[in-house]
Amino acid sequence: MEVTTVSPSPASPTEGDNTCGIDITDAAVVGIMLLICFCGLAGNGALLCLLRFCRNAITVYIFHLAVADFIFLFFVATSLLLHLLEELSCYTITLREYLKLFFQLSLFSYTTGLYLLTAISVERCTSVLCPLWYRCHRPRHLSGFMTVLLWTLPFVTVVILCLSLRPQHCHVSLISMNALNLLLFAPAMLISSTILFIKVKCGSQQQQLKRLDIVIFLTVLFVLPFTLPLSLWSFLQQFGYTMVSAQVVFLLACTRSTINPFICFLLGSCRWPCSMEGCSRPCSMGSLRKALLRVFGDTEENSARSNDPIMDIVL
Repeated sequence: MEVTTVSPSPASPTEGDNTCGIDITDAAVVGIMLLICFCGLAGNGALLCLLRFCRNAITVYIFHLAVADFIFLFFVATSLLLHLLEELSCYTITLREYLKLFFQLSLFSYTTGLYLLTAISVERCTSVLCPLWYRCHRPRHLSGFMTVLLWTLPFVTVVILCLSLRPQHCHVSLISMNALNLLLFAPAMLISSTILFIKVKCGSQQQQLKRLDIVIFLTVLFVLPFTLPLSLWSFLQQFGYTMVSAQVVFLLACTRSTINPFICFLLGSCRWPCSMEGCSRPCSMGSLRKALLRVFGDTEENSARSNDPIMDIVL
């Protein structure tokens, strides 16, 4: 994949002395993206630090999702800073090699995050549809096995093949990966979340939505308009079609990666049912920890006995 998919091509330094600058609009967009990335790095970093106090099958996926989002935001922020340096210095040869590397790594972490979001949605849907099997017969290390598998698949597809010396392998692997994202993982996420909502709210025994269910619904809701455009853009780009700029789709993806930990903190801090008065509480590491326990501590699997195999999973 050409590096031009990462950022607009700067003008050659031989075209004139006034080419070594940066457009004001471009600088403003980059500044907004950097601000979003830094907020997301702080939020996901706090989530990683606090999730060690709450361990169950769901938080294994949430922990790895925070890792994937953190890596994605880190490489996007690094690429943006290199892009600014490239625009200002007009030295493009070496910087473009780094931009290509960071683009592939950010695509790898982005894809892993999408797979983990699908696993979270399917896991929660299964726990509601088949509670007896989920508590008694669910494989002990299923979450750990699935996270390893979901990290390995995009690693082989993006990192190994796309960073090899054979560009044709990267082209085919990116087409296959984005097709899987759009035709398999995204529909599975949407269908399982819809089934979960119908089961909880419209079943024979109507239940009040738990905080965790609201977190999953909101996360999936943000995935559709904020995350999937990057997969669609990358898929079409392999065939030479570019409908929108790379900055737009990466801005949307960064927004989704940033907002997820704040959804967890906000819903955990609110009184239940949620009210604006209940959300205005002092912010500290202790209060954030309690907020996460409210979100991930009210699931049915957490009410099982302490020797339940699910509770023995280590993040």
